[in-house]
Amino acid sequence: MAGERVETLVGGRALSLSNLAKVLYPEAGFTKAEVIEYYVRIAPVLLAHLGDRGITMRRFPNGVAASSFFEKRCPSHRPEWVQTADGPGDRGGSIGYCRLTEVAALAWAANLAAIELHAPMARVGDMETPTMVVFDLDPGPGTAMTECAEVGLWIRDVLAGVDLVAYPKTSGSKGLQIYVPLNSPHSHDDASSFALAVAQVLERAHPKLIVTNQAKAARTDRVLIDWSQNSRHKTTICAYSLRARPRPTVSTPVTWDEVATAADGQSLSFEAPDVLARVGELGDLFAPTRTEIQHLPTPRP
Repeated sequence: MAGERVETLVGGRALSLSNLAKVLYPEAGFTKAEVIEYYVRIAPVLLAHLGDRGITMRRFPNGVAASSFFEKRCPSHRPEWVQTADGPGDRGGSIGYCRLTEVAALAWAANLAAIELHAPMARVGDMETPTMVVFDLDPGPGTAMTECAEVGLWIRDVLAGVDLVAYPKTSGSKGLQIYVPLNSPHSHDDASSFALAVAQVLERAHPKLIVTNQAKAARTDRVLIDWSQNSRHKTTICAYSLRARPRPTVSTPVTWDEVATAADGQSLSFEAPDVLARVGELGDLFAPTRTEIQHLPTPRP
């Protein structure tokens, strides 16, 4: 089985796929073939959110229960039609990230067991201009999605007070992420400063539940509002990416009504088949983040 290969066409490209029966999610029995199939089927919406960004792949060659590694630099053995784009390097220079611009490129990455696809806030060609602000809500020990959803609703209300609209999605892991589309000239420092200011306002209002300090000792029974994800070199899990959890959960765009029900204790977790069905029924709930133009409030002197 280790040497099994299948030659196929995906999106008009010739691909050699290997080890398709290999189980990458042992608890769910979810195979590499099913991972590839998910990425091929979700491509029409997923490509809209990552095709114009340099992608960091998190690869799990032996499945989600084994070790993994992050791959920023696009591998030299990529097909010639897999594009690359310069992005932040580890030592101040730039490196060539993979650009996954077509369904065949997604299938190629999935065949590498790139289960998770992480994207920066800025598009290719303008790495200095983030298109969004993100609030990454990470539950500490003693908290869970219920508390993240409650905090997410508070963030929504604070943003509404300065005439900003936000869009929620699950992280696909334990937490929730709130995105504020900009699509207008702002710097990473602008985005980070604004996210920190909002987080600190809420931390002062709800000190028993919210923390902005990433120190583990400060996070018990609290939700971390991680504002630092807006840094130039940071990435967050892309909408519709699979996650390396025991089951094939997905970072899923959700409605604010669903966030409200999660704050009341209902589940807010979706696996690959659920997400395909949701997109078929609801379309791409995250689509407005690509085009909606908003401006951050001007800081007071």
